[in-house]
Amino acid sequence: MDGWTAPSAIERELYGAKTRGDWPGYLDALARAELFLPQSRAQVDADPRTARFHPSPRDGSLAVYTRGMLPAPDPGTVFLRQSLAWFANAWDERDPAYLAVNPGTPAEAYLSTTPADRARWRAHWDAAPAWGLAPGAVHALHTGGPLHGPVAHGLAVGAHLAVSNGEFWNALAYHGKGYTRERERLRKAWGITDAAGWFEVLRRMQAAEVVSPVWEFALRVRRMLASDFAGPVDVEHWRHAAEYGLRRSAEQATEPKLTPEGVTVAEPRPAAELAGEIAGVRRLIGRITRYEQRFRADGLLPEDGWVRSVEGWDLGRASQMARWGLAARYCTLEDTERAVVRAGEAAVGTYRSWEELSAGYALGRCLHFDEEEFGEWYASSLATHLTLTTEPTSPWLNIPWR
Repeated sequence: MDGWTAPSAIERELYGAKTRGDWPGYLDALARAELFLPQSRAQVDADPRTARFHPSPRDGSLAVYTRGMLPAPDPGTVFLRQSLAWFANAWDERDPAYLAVNPGTPAEAYLSTTPADRARWRAHWDAAPAWGLAPGAVHALHTGGPLHGPVAHGLAVGAHLAVSNGEFWNALAYHGKGYTRERERLRKAWGITDAAGWFEVLRRMQAAEVVSPVWEFALRVRRMLASDFAGPVDVEHWRHAAEYGLRRSAEQATEPKLTPEGVTVAEPRPAAELAGEIAGVRRLIGRITRYEQRFRADGLLPEDGWVRSVEGWDLGRASQMARWGLAARYCTLEDTERAVVRAGEAAVGTYRSWEELSAGYALGRCLHFDEEEFGEWYASSLATHLTLTTEPTSPWLNIPWR
């Protein structure tokens, strides 16, 4: 079909091989692609370990779809992610005579399923250098996903995770790694097992309540100092100001308050508890300062740059959580769209550029995971930042911050 725009590089490669009549090349591309098998959600919920073949009533073939060809999620149908090798091994003589890849599209192919055919599938799988979208690169839907506007902006707020996980950054109608794997991801990582749990975690991320309030307190003190003095903030000045803020907060907590029950006076906090809190914040300021020094050296911050807030870590995850909930069928597409747009709006309210958002996201991630080892957590955050700020196809270079 002349003029057809493939949704992604996956389908473009399949279409090109098909139009050339290069069927070995088609199988090469297919072996590298994730294949999604439609299933009845009710059946999967009843028995998540079993994948069922549902032949087409029209021609008896079994339909599978590559990632860019997946339809918008609906409540009754879900998709399981498999490989070409899995189909080769799972097939038997009772199964359909044809595997229909992306049926009804210009990239479609009907593959016969004899033992010799399946042996060829396995050979192409064995020769494939990789499977699925490569992590660490920018992947996008050229059709079927927003490239500009508020929804695209909100999705780009979550681009750190999309790039590091090897996913389309702009797939709003998201299926991820398939229904069962997405549910397992939410259960293991966040304890989410139902829609209510998902909505609560998303709400907390949107409000930046998951990230440590102590980290944000320390950074907020510096923002206020920088605003007051219109210049760089000395580290010891920052520490003293944070200590004063903590002591003043402790004093205010003991001041008499008029309540419906009368005047109440809280007991003073133990001196050792307050001293420990102050010492912890002073150490935290040292950690932040050392991370920022490394950020500047490696190009994650400009020479005179500093991190405004770590709320970006929550907002970036909120953008992705909106999609994860849809893949797990804990919400609707409309819920996801609203949540993504809200993440974008919140990010603009906190930061002044994509680069500032990225630095805040990276600092939050490193403070949580890295322990100043500057190991894989730091290295992957830096690599993703550099990709998103230099790759010509990056949404950050194609979508205005405001």
